[in-house]
Amino acid sequence: MDERPLEERVQEIEHPFFEKLSEGVNRFADWVVRHWLAIVNLLFLLYVGLPFLAPMLMEVGAEKPAQVIYTLYRPACHQLPERSFFLFGQSPVYAREELPAQGDAASDNVFVRRNYIGDAEHGYKVAICERDVAIYGSMFLMGLLFALMRGHLPKLKAKWLLLFALPMILDGTTQLVGLRSSNWQLRLITGALFGVGLVWFAYPYIEESMQKSFPQQAKRPHR
Repeated sequence: MDERPLEERVQEIEHPFFEKLSEGVNRFADWVVRHWLAIVNLLFLLYVGLPFLAPMLMEVGAEKPAQVIYTLYRPACHQLPERSFFLFGQSPVYAREELPAQGDAASDNVFVRRNYIGDAEHGYKVAICERDVAIYGSMFLMGLLFALMRGHLPKLKAKWLLLFALPMILDGTTQLVGLRSSNWQLRLITGALFGVGLVWFAYPYIEESMQKSFPQQAKRPHR
């Protein structure tokens, strides 16, 4: 009969489990460190890609899955139809007066107007607005460029990041207060500039932080 204290026997039984758990956590951390950029790029691709899937689903009659996507993105974007791209319609963009004169699209209430998804004539809107498409799309593309130039892209200082953000701030603010009306081209350009600047500023620091915190894992080849 084993006369050792109960605590010792429990530790002996549990030790292999904790050893395997620790090994699994270390392997996962190692994988994340070596593949963080691919993970982030994939997340941005999914984030900007799913909104385009919504109108495709509407076009083929799969309305319930499409509605799920529109609902998921609603907290993150205003989804106003006059500021969104449309697929499968007469035009990829519409001014407010070009949208149906009846129903949600005609409402003066923005919370009602955002509910207009589209129809067979006008097509169906992408689940995020034009500016968000530009921001997250450019972040994905800039992430790919960063992967190609890894280690050779100079850091972007915070003061230069402001210059990338300033056009979007001016365009959005002046439109919000009613000084002028923006258009889809300006939303696309200013959003893309901000997305590029944000990735250029953040990713070199993330890479450097990974290398300092996990030097052995970061030195391994990226696959």
